[in-house]
Amino acid sequence: MGKKVLIVGGVAGGASVAARVRRLDESAEIIMFDRGPHVSFSNCSLPYHLSGIVEDSQKLVLMNPEIFKKRYNIEARVNQEVQKINRDKKTIMVKDLTTNQTYEETYDTLVLSPGAIPIRPTIEGIHNDNVFTVRNVEDIEKINTFVKQEGVSKITVIGGGFIGVEVAENLKLAGLEVSLVEFANQVMAPFDYDMAQILHKEMVDHGIELILDDGLAKIADGYVETNSGRKVEADAVVLAIGVRPETTLAEEAGLAIGETRAIKVDHNYVTSDKAIYAVGDAIEVYHRLLHKPTRLALAGPAQKQARAAADHMYGIATRNQGIIGSSSIHLFDLNAASTGLNARTAELAGMNYDSVYIMPGDKVGLMPNSNPMHFKLVYEYPTGRILGAQAIGKGNVDKRIDVIATMITMNGTLEDLKDLELTYSPMLGTAKDVVNHAALVALNQLEGRYKEVKVSDVRKLVENNAFIIDAREKGEYAQGHLRNAVNIPLSEFRERLNDIPTDQPVYIHCRSGQRSYNMVMALNNLGYENIYNISGSYLGINLYEYYNDIVTGREKIVTAYNFK
Repeated sequence: MGKKVLIVGGVAGGASVAARVRRLDESAEIIMFDRGPHVSFSNCSLPYHLSGIVEDSQKLVLMNPEIFKKRYNIEARVNQEVQKINRDKKTIMVKDLTTNQTYEETYDTLVLSPGAIPIRPTIEGIHNDNVFTVRNVEDIEKINTFVKQEGVSKITVIGGGFIGVEVAENLKLAGLEVSLVEFANQVMAPFDYDMAQILHKEMVDHGIELILDDGLAKIADGYVETNSGRKVEADAVVLAIGVRPETTLAEEAGLAIGETRAIKVDHNYVTSDKAIYAVGDAIEVYHRLLHKPTRLALAGPAQKQARAAADHMYGIATRNQGIIGSSSIHLFDLNAASTGLNARTAELAGMNYDSVYIMPGDKVGLMPNSNPMHFKLVYEYPTGRILGAQAIGKGNVDKRIDVIATMITMNGTLEDLKDLELTYSPMLGTAKDVVNHAALVALNQLEGRYKEVKVSDVRKLVENNAFIIDAREKGEYAQGHLRNAVNIPLSEFRERLNDIPTDQPVYIHCRSGQRSYNMVMALNNLGYENIYNISGSYLGINLYEYYNDIVTGREKIVTAYNFK
């Protein structure tokens, strides 16, 4: 008989450790414990049961204990709560939740993968029967059953992270009236504020009541009340405020806890006890860009950690490069993805950085289903080292962000990205891919070939009556424009140079930034100074302004929105 490996937690991290150990050691005795009724379920797919995209909740369960035993000779014990670790004796105390009996199990190696616990704030009504969290298959079944049996029509989601946004989307697709309350001034923290406005518009356009910059104060009968005193009707409430690492077992066993209050591990995922490993949402990981510990509750990194931990048990070396944080989400008609640092995080970290925001087509324009792709690239100044990116659009944003994630991992620069050779088909992309395009624009900016202002600066420019040129054609201008913009189309500007002042800054935009960029470069070459391209141009301005316009009722800076 080989070594005896016990694993606490049977989802992404725990199940992956078990499977890898079996591949490395056919003689090992492997026992996996989970206090719930399921192991190896698709945590990230849980919200899709609410809309019926995943019609049968049992399909969320990827593998049951019988299959684990038959295929892999792994014993998966469900409804078993590990209550204590006795490190001196190398045993764990387990409670069988079906019989209430406790028993002891010995180990040679113990792996902790307990995951994270949904946060429940201490407020009035938080434990009401109509308040739910989303952690496992049971949770999502409870929500679905309650909605159907109790005749729920209005539901409020608290929290605008991945789970909150996905739950809100799927409840809306199920035909419910959905409100989402988020304490921050935007949803989806991996995205910068300017990019998040695109997601805000998508949610509002699909009928979700979006309440930002306002937190949950109490849950009452038939409504929730926010910190601002606003009352939102709600037959049911889903809490998706966030999660905290499940560290109870580790703390009670005297294992070291890191500065982020997660389990501290070394580069091989060994805890402060050499016989105990830990992986997944409960551990502290190293951020390779910020150079400090952090937490990352994502399935992909958990599986990589699991493989590395199992390999280390058997003397197989693994390189730990830290994490950069890559993620993606589908939201109604849009796809969104991000990797690395956004501009806000880079600024908070005190880094010298800059960014570019472009929106080229995701494929050749004459092809069916060609759409703009909103792409923001963040890079270090003055080295040009790539720090992160965000992409939103109807096309393959994940492909582009995966390219950037690879470049970050390889310590790539803007020059590397500019020269990167990627595949091309008119039906799938463009000869100069979005990521190549972003690198070229960023290099022009880095090397001082042209100047730009961010889309977030445009309102102030309009309110201060800055000189703004709209480089679109007259028909486009007539369909909506900035209040004080002067229409000088790219096709006419050489004959209208006398209309362009030389004694003040000039700001130029078109629809997406391409025509205005050409005008900026031409004017620079003609000897003009203080010429700026407006990043994002008219489409980006509309998207940035729209949500705040409609919720605040403030005066618009455009004569009409135009999202085409």
